[in-house]
Amino acid sequence: MSTFEGIPHAAFRFYAELEENNNREWWLEHKTTYDAEVKEPLVALLSELEPQFGPAKIFRPNRDIRFSQDKSPYKTAQGAFAAGQEGVGFYVQISADGLLIGGGYHSHTPAQLARFRAAVDAPASGEELQRIVDAVAAAGFAVEGEKLKTVPRGYDKDHPRGELLKHKSLSAGVEVGQPEWLSTPAAKDEIAARWEVLRPLVEWVSEHAAP
Repeated sequence: MSTFEGIPHAAFRFYAELEENNNREWWLEHKTTYDAEVKEPLVALLSELEPQFGPAKIFRPNRDIRFSQDKSPYKTAQGAFAAGQEGVGFYVQISADGLLIGGGYHSHTPAQLARFRAAVDAPASGEELQRIVDAVAAAGFAVEGEKLKTVPRGYDKDHPRGELLKHKSLSAGVEVGQPEWLSTPAAKDEIAARWEVLRPLVEWVSEHAAP
């Protein structure tokens, strides 16, 4: 297993060029660059973070184009997800714009969604989540997720946590770009520190909504 040395600037150049050449011929010509500059550093990073955050899955680079009008065969970003439970965990993504760091609750079943809403509605757990979300936002993360336009049926439209009740998924992310530390081993600690900010959110969802 290789030691993590940072995410090289070549990884971001690769995606900038892919955006202009999203075709199979270009990909095959540059696959060795993808393997060496994108995949291998990411695998090494996630391996070193695994004891703290759990095993991670690197997403496939190919797009599912079966039902899309856009037939570009490759994703213009490489993502990975460290999940302690299905759909709940920590996210990292490399693209031409740089590095994105995030985490939260990325998938749900109707039963999970019902548990999530019940926990948001309950004063103790709901107020705890509100404090967590406020702290995450204050730390510079954008609070995101799939949302309804209105408070769901069965809940007061003036509910004190109405905005949280609208969420069908709940995540937070921050784009850090390409800071100097990113191409050095220090990137591991920088990413870990941001994931730790998100840990209370991930743990709340794991306790109250995940299977």
